[in-house]
Amino acid sequence: MIKNLIISRTDGIGDVILTLPVAGLMKRLHPGVKIWFIGRSYTAPVIAACEHVDHFINWDELSGLAPREKVEYFSSLKADAIVHVFPHKELSQIAFRCKIPLRIGTSHRFNHWLYCNRLVHVGRKRSPLHEAQLNARLFRPLGVKTTPSLEELKSLMGLTKPDDLEKAYSQWLDPARFNLILHPKSKGSAREWGLENFDELIHTLPKDRYKLFISGSAEDGVALQGRIEAWGGDVTDITGKMPLAQFISFISKADGLVAASTGPLHIAAALGKVAVGLYAPMRPIHPGRWAPLGQRAGYLVLDTPCEKCRHDNRCQCIESIKPADVTIKLKQLTAR
Repeated sequence: MIKNLIISRTDGIGDVILTLPVAGLMKRLHPGVKIWFIGRSYTAPVIAACEHVDHFINWDELSGLAPREKVEYFSSLKADAIVHVFPHKELSQIAFRCKIPLRIGTSHRFNHWLYCNRLVHVGRKRSPLHEAQLNARLFRPLGVKTTPSLEELKSLMGLTKPDDLEKAYSQWLDPARFNLILHPKSKGSAREWGLENFDELIHTLPKDRYKLFISGSAEDGVALQGRIEAWGGDVTDITGKMPLAQFISFISKADGLVAASTGPLHIAAALGKVAVGLYAPMRPIHPGRWAPLGQRAGYLVLDTPCEKCRHDNRCQCIESIKPADVTIKLKQLTAR
């Protein structure tokens, strides 16, 4: 019986969101298990909002400690198992030095052959499985005998504990309209739909039914300043206006979000909001691998080869998705 489990995923927000279902799966298979989740500072609010995670380990803070102190810290957790969902050489070394009884990693990383004692064959790049399903396969040594369906994984997100939304932000929401967040930029994490398409969408959506918000980082806000000024009263600019914990809360109180394959898209989907993802049909970034998981989430992608866009900064395939199709998808998901 596993009593104390560490899950390690030290990369991006979307990656962390799609790892949360395995925490719920472990709670189901091992009643009473305590789960520690290793992440980075910028993903801490996401992990804190998950009901399945008991403790957050901030790797950005621990990484500055001396090697002996790191080993002492992880030894004090008395973990029965650690799963390296995202390969991290130093963390696998620390788990080895702590003599955590069960150390699980993918067989596709050399350092796992050195430091893990249970290897699972999980090849991600060419797999037909979704990222959340690939994550679940790593937990085979902990009782996950078959690959969970996406419907099962949707029900295990557990993103049920966002902070209370501060009044300064909640007053922006309009209870009489559909509050829709548009997230145009991706910081390089995904192919973007293009500002011209967002411009057309903004002018297409009826203002008596939709209140529109433009989200992004403060840096995105600077890059979008000219566009935001041109949109004027048609949009409310919230770029860089709130910390991530409050942005999660804001999404939880809004009605929907439109974005490429970014962290905010996956947050909205996990919160049960209408979430429209815009994707390029290119492996390994296609929606078969990275679609948003949620009861009211969906995506748009062209059924066309996308190889000619692979070495271009722009992707004609994702840019060819029509704003009218986004409007239709919004209506379809809202009706669910």
